[in-house]
Amino acid sequence: MKAIYILWLRQIKRYSRSKARIIGSLGQPLLFLVALGFGFGPIYTKAGGGNYIQFLAPGIIAMSILFTATFAGIEVLWDRQFGFLKEILVAPVSRVEIMVGRTLGGATVAVIQGVIVFCLSLIIGFRPASLTLLPLALVYMGLIAIMFTALGTAIACVIEDMQGFQFVINFLIMPTFFLSGALFPMESLPKAVGFIAAINPLAYGVDALRVILVQGAHLGLIADFTVLIVVAVAIMVVGSYLFSRMQV
Repeated sequence: MKAIYILWLRQIKRYSRSKARIIGSLGQPLLFLVALGFGFGPIYTKAGGGNYIQFLAPGIIAMSILFTATFAGIEVLWDRQFGFLKEILVAPVSRVEIMVGRTLGGATVAVIQGVIVFCLSLIIGFRPASLTLLPLALVYMGLIAIMFTALGTAIACVIEDMQGFQFVINFLIMPTFFLSGALFPMESLPKAVGFIAAINPLAYGVDALRVILVQGAHLGLIADFTVLIVVAVAIMVVGSYLFSRMQV
């Protein structure tokens, strides 16, 4: 447990020391909120959808967590390149604990990023339906973050160069984001696209945040929680196995 805590704390310190990283990672979510929120807002309202920023904000919060969490895996490659990972692996600590500690640290950073985006969305005009449900929103943000941090770490365990890692991550997260219902309602999708969205784990995270923050759902809160927890645990198990077999 001590190793998990140390690795978790190290990830937090890395994040807090990099002001450029914090500011830079806010650019894309802010752009989506402003450009899409105000650009497509009038069209969405005329189509009878209501306030588009209210619909959009939960999806952008999930997007910020997705990007921050998956790219946390690149730190495995950095640590491998500069020899720090070898020092960790020779320590008398199980690799499963190392995997868990790194995942929880990266997930915490991703949740912090999501909270910052949530605060920015309030400035732009987003209003949550109930402030008392915000702690529940943090739970689902944490599940999204753990799931995709574990995924990013697992991918980093089998890829040795950063360019390849970035290529694979971008190939995965862009379809994951656009087919999650973050930008548009899922109710009227064609059957083929709807099927892909239904097996997209991020769709359940976006739906859960939308239930909690704006009282609007498509899939259901219980289904959202079940899918997120099952997929998060499954990826953690696979990631732990890959991390235990990683060569440095």
